[in-house]
Amino acid sequence: MADSKLLGVTVLPEYIQSEGIDGLLDNLSKIGANAVATSPYLMEEADRETGQREPPADANAGAVRLLDRPLFGKREVWVKTAPSFEPNLALYAGLRYRPSEPTELTRSQGHLLHDFIPAAKERGIRVYFQVQAAIPPGYRVQFGGPIDADRALLPNGTIPPRRLAKNGSLASPHILAYEHALLRDIVQQYPDLDGLRVDWPEYPPYFLDSVFLDFSYHAERAAERMGFPFERMRRDVGRLYDKLHGGLTDADLIPWAEDADRGRYHLLRLLSDYPGVAAWLRFKAALVEDMIAGFRSTMNEAGGQSMELLPNAFPPPWTIPSGMDFRRVAKHSSAISCKLYTMHWPMMLRFYGDQILAANPGLSSRLLARALVRWLDIADDDGLPTVEDYSYPPPDVPHPVGPAAQTRKIHQAQRDAGDTPVYVLAHGYGPVEDFRKRLVVAREAGQHGYWVNRYGYLSDEKLDVIREVGV
Repeated sequence: MADSKLLGVTVLPEYIQSEGIDGLLDNLSKIGANAVATSPYLMEEADRETGQREPPADANAGAVRLLDRPLFGKREVWVKTAPSFEPNLALYAGLRYRPSEPTELTRSQGHLLHDFIPAAKERGIRVYFQVQAAIPPGYRVQFGGPIDADRALLPNGTIPPRRLAKNGSLASPHILAYEHALLRDIVQQYPDLDGLRVDWPEYPPYFLDSVFLDFSYHAERAAERMGFPFERMRRDVGRLYDKLHGGLTDADLIPWAEDADRGRYHLLRLLSDYPGVAAWLRFKAALVEDMIAGFRSTMNEAGGQSMELLPNAFPPPWTIPSGMDFRRVAKHSSAISCKLYTMHWPMMLRFYGDQILAANPGLSSRLLARALVRWLDIADDDGLPTVEDYSYPPPDVPHPVGPAAQTRKIHQAQRDAGDTPVYVLAHGYGPVEDFRKRLVVAREAGQHGYWVNRYGYLSDEKLDVIREVGV
């Protein structure tokens, strides 16, 4: 979108089904949207036993969420999905993972997205498909996932007991082979797309354990191939993990929570004490870059040279443990969408804090909260008093994050990305006025425009806010 600033909305296909093509595009046109992202699947209602909740419960922390726009007439609904197209099975021959089987829904409504794309373009709205980077079959976050042999592992060789993201190891050749086949299939099935938005092409750090991946068999093979010291990485990352799980004291937290330099000296000392940690962080960044570079090459080979590739990314500083180095990924991307999913940030702080407090009896919750707020850079002050004060915000509660902190994250991402545009990916969930403030941050902090995720949280009042804020 080099000719103008982007104003895009993520509209998952169930809303195309629920509201109709013309009704939905009328709403997008009214707010001045010039881009829309959807996904190659279809949805229908199911029961609680066989379906998944919409909206997603986010490891039960987000069970407070309800849809702002009714879906099939409901604000909370259990659903199942089917692919929107008949996969070209020859592309997946011999692979460990296979695409989802088409159903009667595919056959009866599969034309819908083929109809939607030209209808949107007639209104000057560019169309992107969002797919999952490492969650076969890749159409939607909640549906699918790898087998255990392709999961990312902790330094001790175990699978984390809790997860929100169902991502597999980014080093798994089986996952990568499937994703390449999927991208070829989509490019060839939907040649009139403007681009692909790839979600979670990193190690999503929702839980503390998720930060300490990946020491899988596949990662070990990749480290050997790339020249990284796998055993040293495993040893030092394991030592750091153990420090946080039983070796942490208030004395360790005071420099991070109270020193004027916000712990910068102690960060340098930590990296000198655990040299394998720095190598491990570079290794994950190399895995992410390889993945994105492979996606770009695959799209080109499939005839999608003119299609844009837009990875979705966590914001700094989560990009350090997630492996999403904007400097490296920018070389292979048309643009990068940086997530300001601010309802997740207090949830993640709480996840981290609860795990650390449980592993270190007697540790000060106040000191830990202060340290985590500084580490994650989510507030413009010292944040809420204790770890227990943080939780997933209900729909009517403003998100406890700072506008300056959000701005710092976007500015850092753009500095790292250089000339490659960074689009802010703001979330629609939350109270109207809080949404307005966050949208103003997205408009002011982003040089190139923003996406709003997602249409299901955009009431008519919030659509008016987008129109008023503009780009």
